[in-house]
Amino acid sequence: MKQMIEQATNLPSIPEVVQKLIASMRDEDVSTEKLAGIITSDQAITAKVLRLANSAHYGGQRKVGSVKDALVVLGRDALRTLVLSVGLVSSFKAPASFDLKTYWRRSFMMANRAKWLAKLNNVDAEIAYTCGLLHGIGEYLIHIVKPELAQTIDQQVAGGAPRRKTELELFGFDYTMAGSELAKHWKFPDEIAEAIRWQHQPAGSGTLLPYATLMYLARYMINYNDKVAQGVFDDFPVKLVHAAHLSLETVYLRMEKFAEADDDILTLLQ
Repeated sequence: MKQMIEQATNLPSIPEVVQKLIASMRDEDVSTEKLAGIITSDQAITAKVLRLANSAHYGGQRKVGSVKDALVVLGRDALRTLVLSVGLVSSFKAPASFDLKTYWRRSFMMANRAKWLAKLNNVDAEIAYTCGLLHGIGEYLIHIVKPELAQTIDQQVAGGAPRRKTELELFGFDYTMAGSELAKHWKFPDEIAEAIRWQHQPAGSGTLLPYATLMYLARYMINYNDKVAQGVFDDFPVKLVHAAHLSLETVYLRMEKFAEADDDILTLLQ
């Protein structure tokens, strides 16, 4: 799989500003001046970020006229994640068989919920958001490097076949493995790559991974959206919550209070 990624000639090229921001995730002491310098080095991304920073979803009463203003209004972590989102969306191109808009909408839904739930286990909310945003990159990768087989998988999934099992049968790996390997190739922090790999089995690595746990719960929120809104938690992963030493009552309440306007996500896709 690693060789497949290295030999692929049609992978999206990640903007340099995004690569530098990924590297800065490992530096807790990175200055706001350095972040501003990284972001403003790409004029196209800066323009999109400022437009979004002034939108109803991200902005407030204060006008955001520069990256430094955005750092003050949004905070450096939120701004870094916003730039990462814009950079990735602008980099990905859709193969003919791939619905990129639906893919990104699902990805941002996962990201918003993972970030919302991050308070439960006291982990970095922006890293949780990034994990959610990248949860499906393996599926995108498969469509890029194996488009014909990817179409066959999509057809079988539409007929009721489980995606991961079908991918394993045809490829020997599934989208979580492919996505984790791609995250490593792009030099994302190991905790993000591991969360992508184990998002369906948060304890599958032998250790219960906090970000994989959030992704599992975020997916539950999406799949059972109407029931969660009503406070009905059928098929809830109770054992996972207990293993993570979380309070069921607190988790339920956190999920019920989620009020992110998912339609606002689409502004990033325009």
